Amino acid sequence: MPVSHPAGAGQRPRAAARPPLHLADLDPPGRRGAAERLGQPGFRGDQLSRHYFGRLTDDPGDMTDVPAAARGPLAEALLPRLLTAQQELSCDDGQTRKTLWRALDGSYVESVLMRYPGRVTMCVSSQAGCGMACPFCATGQAGLTRNLSAAEIVAQVVAGARALARGEVAGGRGRVSNVVFMGMGEPLANYTRVLAAVRRITDPVPDGLGISRRAVTISTVGLVPAIGRLAGEGLPVRLAVSLHAPDDALRDQLVPVNRRWPVAEVLDAAWGYAAAAGRRVSIEYALIRDVNDQAWRAEALAGLLEGHLAHVNLIPLNPTPGSRWTASEPGVMREFEERLARRGIPVTIRDTRGRQIDGACGQLAAAGRGGPVHIS
Repeated sequence: MPVSHPAGAGQRPRAAARPPLHLADLDPPGRRGAAERLGQPGFRGDQLSRHYFGRLTDDPGDMTDVPAAARGPLAEALLPRLLTAQQELSCDDGQTRKTLWRALDGSYVESVLMRYPGRVTMCVSSQAGCGMACPFCATGQAGLTRNLSAAEIVAQVVAGARALARGEVAGGRGRVSNVVFMGMGEPLANYTRVLAAVRRITDPVPDGLGISRRAVTISTVGLVPAIGRLAGEGLPVRLAVSLHAPDDALRDQLVPVNRRWPVAEVLDAAWGYAAAAGRRVSIEYALIRDVNDQAWRAEALAGLLEGHLAHVNLIPLNPTPGSRWTASEPGVMREFEERLARRGIPVTIRDTRGRQIDGACGQLAAAGRGGPVHIS
């Protein structure tokens, strides 16, 4: 979706080869039509859906309900392998796994699987790189390569679901319960493909993965027209706004797109979304030492949020190699949290998983491009 941004933010994707068509790019009628164009009965598309979304396999050898002569051609045409794992790191006793994926055109993206008591969350990328140019973000430093296809997004979730189903993640067999679009990229700058991916993720099995829509979170730095468009979709997903500052003077520096849509406009759009979806909005706030963690900014943030359906996630910044930005001191974080809580604002300090495996989005991808990776 074309979006106007200030200089230095929101670059158009650089020219790249379009990923091949995949079953997950299509809705069920589209899959049946694709099978028919391959000279097969339309219901073969439904059969492939059952294997990919229900049984989590794209191996033709597993498709014993499809005639042997048709399996290979159908899988080659509609189930191409879009992403290849280049590196996988784990921590938290194996319950957090970060994967660096290489796409067919050489682009790199990342996903993270996080297992908690009672739930498993997949954090997925929506773009290779990012054009928002936030200076404290590894992905923003890299710039934008291209939008991911809907199927490339879905493939990240399928890979996590497959690993859980096979018992490959510490804690035994399981399933993905939550999906957050908080990996590489600005999801609402890839609006059409992200919405298609959300539908594939949440459509009932075998049309999709059957994950609850209410368990999906879409983050944004504040693309106001796209927030309004999302409010009209009738999808009760959670919206997360990466605010990071309550005042325009600082947010212009931290989130350059703020020069196009300032704080007041972003929050007005967020409250409109909350009213339409009946969901409270998550306000993401990365605490950066001596930058945005002052007590007066906590009070200013509380003033903006009072009386609205919102919850604040305070995020200790995961610093990137060579960056001058670093996390706030623990005592400062606690004071910021307490000031919000005293004003009646629901607030938590996020559990920052994956620090020892370069958990900040973009760090492994930077290594894939030849940049440094630091593992402690």
